[in-house]
Amino acid sequence: MAPVAGSSFFQEARLPEQRAVEGVAFPAVLVPTAGPPGPGEGSLDEFLAAVRSERASRVEPLLREAGAVLLRGFPARTAADFDAAVEAFGYEELPYVGGAAPRTNVVGRVFTANESPPDQKIPFHHEMAQVPTFPAKLFFFCEVEPKSGGETPIVLSHYVYKRMKENFPEFVEKLEKHGLIYTRVLGEGDDPSSPIGRGWQSTFLTKDKFVAEERAAKLGMKLEWTHDGVKTVMGPIPAVKWDESRGRKIWFNSMVAAYTGWKDARNDPVKAVTFGDGSPLPADVIEECGKILEEECVAVPWQQGDILLIDNWAVLHSRRSFEPPRRVLASLCK
Repeated sequence: MAPVAGSSFFQEARLPEQRAVEGVAFPAVLVPTAGPPGPGEGSLDEFLAAVRSERASRVEPLLREAGAVLLRGFPARTAADFDAAVEAFGYEELPYVGGAAPRTNVVGRVFTANESPPDQKIPFHHEMAQVPTFPAKLFFFCEVEPKSGGETPIVLSHYVYKRMKENFPEFVEKLEKHGLIYTRVLGEGDDPSSPIGRGWQSTFLTKDKFVAEERAAKLGMKLEWTHDGVKTVMGPIPAVKWDESRGRKIWFNSMVAAYTGWKDARNDPVKAVTFGDGSPLPADVIEECGKILEEECVAVPWQQGDILLIDNWAVLHSRRSFEPPRRVLASLCK
């Protein structure tokens, strides 16, 4: 890893996995300026103070330009350290209401990332793109690095839109006109064997069906109760959004994830997502979109202590299958 000169607590670095997208290194990588003799050199307090003092001047401009920033070699080692780091950034927490993934609260603002089985890969998605209230930023933290695999590949959303528009202009036009409808069947409790196994009680943070209905309505979601669970219908909602801050269109949806990955005992992925007018999505275009996502993505192998900050307006993420152990934690911010 070759450092790039800088005069703050943080300095930019280059990794072999990075790629230049429209002239910008993706993701941006920050390491300690001192050039740590060992991982996590320096005190946690120094790191937290530096985050507080340099967030606006150093980290955020990079995040805005690159869409994702990897902080590597800093002294965060535990879930509590990560929680303190997220707190130091000062972003408001976003409660995980309406998301599909099974997650467990670890400490403070920190949750496990999707707990679906290690042999399953999680397809590319913007976090909570299937509901109107989604995080603007998300943090991932590697507490235990994987034995092998388990990367969290990332890809720039505007670039995916651009490629899809070039390759499938009629499909994109229909998508922009009608949006998407997402349908998911939930059990009462969580099913940890499924990547979308969050039951309705933890999805809506209640055991009361009436409260669940109220919370679903706030999300614009319709509920249809069954004898052992509930069918949720979300949409039509836009599949392409306008990123106001950067002045560009983004591929803001979970189309490929839902169509290829929302599969378990209750759910058929082909029915999980349709055009907003109810017509089915073309399987060949979904497959090609999946290929574009893979072609354009960057997958940096996790190292213990890594913190990855993602702008959810700019970047889709996924998870590769892995050989345990692996523990990656997450925190969602408004």
